Amino acid sequence: MPEQPLLKPMEWRYCDCFWADKKDPQGKGTMVGFKLLLQKQLKGKQMQKAMSELVRERIKIEEEHAKNLAKLSQNLLAAQEEGSLGEAWAQVKKSLADEAEVHLKFSAKLHSEVEKSLMNFCENFKKDMKKCDHHIADLRKQLASCYASVEKARKALTEQQRDLEMKTQQLEIKLSKKTEEDIKKAQRKSTQAGDDLMRCVDLYNQAQSEWFDEMVTTTLELERLEVERVEMIRQHLCQYTQLQHKTHMFNQSTVGL
Repeated sequence: MPEQPLLKPMEWRYCDCFWADKKDPQGKGTMVGFKLLLQKQLKGKQMQKAMSELVRERIKIEEEHAKNLAKLSQNLLAAQEEGSLGEAWAQVKKSLADEAEVHLKFSAKLHSEVEKSLMNFCENFKKDMKKCDHHIADLRKQLASCYASVEKARKALTEQQRDLEMKTQQLEIKLSKKTEEDIKKAQRKSTQAGDDLMRCVDLYNQAQSEWFDEMVTTTLELERLEVERVEMIRQHLCQYTQLQHKTHMFNQSTVGL
């Protein structure tokens, strides 16, 4: 099949980069360009899931740390200390409880504002990708089938034209009623073969147009989703950093006390 011309040759866009097939480096045939794009998208989804899992582990650590700090703040060691020193010691224990509360809030915000959002974004991503894959694959098979039909019809027309030419030459050599009938029959077959070829070409053009439109639409949509994914992760990493900074600032203030 002929290659598609670049839609935006001066830009780096998905719709211009995944039309051709790529030879499998392991020598097992070729990889369809669109499948390479889907693999990239699915890898992005896996990376996002891994990020979410890391944040979840951080949440567990923060929750455990908060639990230990809260438990430590309730410890009765040196509780009998009196006077100003006793008040200072009570303040130390209160700071432990306050720090525990800060870490608990930090873990809760990590869950609601970072981890949960990361997971929700890619909840149905794989299902949508499979749907796109199957649809494009069906259109590609239809296009390949139409192209094969065109080649078959072209070959049939060539054979019928060759047969007509041969019978015409026979008529010039030997005039007979049977030869004339054979020529008329060959002419009808040649005309029919030409009509079949035109019909196959029309079907191919229709399939090619449908495949082309769907490829452009789908690749642009995947590109939009990837841009959205990257921006979403950037925002949540910034949110993670801000939450972490606030926690560190509180910890430094308690150390200063």
